[in-house]
Amino acid sequence: MTLHALHTPRTEGNPARGRAHGDDPVVRTVDQLFDSVLGGAYGPHPARERISLAFTTTQAVRHEGRSSGYRNEVLSLRLDEAVGSCAVEPGALPADALDDCVGSTVADLLGHPLLPVRIAALDAYLARVRPHEPGNGARPWPLSAGSSLSRSRARARAVVDLLPADASPSGERGPVLVVGVVNSLLEQLRSRGLDYLPCDLKGGTTEWGEPVLTDTGDGLERCGAILASGMTLGNGTFQGLLDHAAASGKPLVMFAQTGSAVLPRFLGAGVSAVSAEPYPFFWLDGGPGVIHLYGGRP
Repeated sequence: MTLHALHTPRTEGNPARGRAHGDDPVVRTVDQLFDSVLGGAYGPHPARERISLAFTTTQAVRHEGRSSGYRNEVLSLRLDEAVGSCAVEPGALPADALDDCVGSTVADLLGHPLLPVRIAALDAYLARVRPHEPGNGARPWPLSAGSSLSRSRARARAVVDLLPADASPSGERGPVLVVGVVNSLLEQLRSRGLDYLPCDLKGGTTEWGEPVLTDTGDGLERCGAILASGMTLGNGTFQGLLDHAAASGKPLVMFAQTGSAVLPRFLGAGVSAVSAEPYPFFWLDGGPGVIHLYGGRP
């Protein structure tokens, strides 16, 4: 799964202050969140927090009955008990990126030239100081043991449940823009009679022969709701989705392995719900697991 990359200019200025959760600042851009963390707004100063372990996870899969497969590569950084992650295009991460990360402070890595490193460091820090717990707004959702496909389908049900109950019935309102084509999500939308627009940098067609958009621009204007991968954080496209949702009032539901602890910080600032799945991900283990749901329907 690959996503279309757009240039998002850095937004200057201080983050708006408010009550996102407890005493946390309200942030409306990714850069404001970086600035807030670097300013110590979330607790322990990142200059005193040091990454002990950096690793990558590479996966190739082709589910039984599916006509095509895909590959994933994820950069993960460990900060004490927490792990932060950011997906990258397979083979795109420089060989020395792991060496840059190990032993560095979170503050150093928040200024790293590679965006995936910055996102993984931000995710690790926030996973440590704002873990996925009910006290921080998370609802645990058990993921049963089973095959990769059965677990993918179960996750898809939980993610699609986060959309509003009246999201895009056929012919009644704009379709759901799905940014980051995941067949199980499309399958779940189809089973509920929900129209959708698939969008992915690779283009091509879906499992059902539908054309895949390679740019979100047209889809954003036509859609009634947005369902987007956390990978948009790692390629710089998330801000455009957030800005559009905030300005239009359209629901924006994020399904996140990348930045699972980052995206809940934008609830109420354009993001309406998050399915947060920190490392290890469902495709790494066939045993029972859990994902964490924020916002959406109770």
